[in-house]
Amino acid sequence: MRIGIVGLGLMGGSMALALKHLSFITSIVGSDHNEEHQRIALARGLVQAIVPFSKLKEECDVIFLAVPVNGVIALLNECTDLEGSDKTLIDLGSTKALIVDAVPPCIRENFIPAHPMTGTEQFGPNAALEGLYADKVVVLCDLEHSGNTQRDTALRIFRSIGMQVHTMGAAQHDRHAAFISHMPHVISYALANTVLAQEEKENILALAAGGFRSMSRLAKSSPAMWEDIFRQNRENVLEAVEFFETELQALKTALKNQDYTELRREMKGANKLYEIFS
Repeated sequence: MRIGIVGLGLMGGSMALALKHLSFITSIVGSDHNEEHQRIALARGLVQAIVPFSKLKEECDVIFLAVPVNGVIALLNECTDLEGSDKTLIDLGSTKALIVDAVPPCIRENFIPAHPMTGTEQFGPNAALEGLYADKVVVLCDLEHSGNTQRDTALRIFRSIGMQVHTMGAAQHDRHAAFISHMPHVISYALANTVLAQEEKENILALAAGGFRSMSRLAKSSPAMWEDIFRQNRENVLEAVEFFETELQALKTALKNQDYTELRREMKGANKLYEIFS
């Protein structure tokens, strides 16, 4: 199986590292508009060669689109010549509904909308990690519209790199992702800006320990990438933020009123989250 990866940053580069260990993968080539990314990807051995997208889609059996959502949509519109082929197109975007709605109908069977629920705050090919996908969840959306060959191919690849496969509709995915991925980024950016707005921010940050570092870590994420995600999933993110504001207000009110019984009740309610995780 010949693999092509478009976008050689964290997600695409880490996918290349994961696929290199699979015996049924015969070659991995890449494409990236950033020349520095191309150089680093070759130097790190993420891919065997850098090729133009036109050549990549012609030569590869499976094509991963590891670029922002708008880039995925643009590339899919360059793939209409794959109509009727057995080639598999898999995107790794963080939102799904816009992509699914934009897929040219003639290649819908070739397409697998996927979202691996993993990542770090780093970006670019230097951020690519061995094991990024292992034991993580991948959501595959609207598979009933994908071809049998493409479904089987995607399932084989994701399971072979150690991922847990979940399936759901694209709209359902986007709402869920707003709560567990997109809203936490909003909160992290806001937390970082809150501290940075203080006059003695250097002294405050000198005291920063695990709690603050954990909560603010996501604020290191690429603003360009996350602007796109917030734009594309705007309604769901706003809904999630409004729910969060309600919960934050409840804690604030209890603290303001010195109602520590209510404050404790709110905190104990939050403890139940890890009963679900465990």
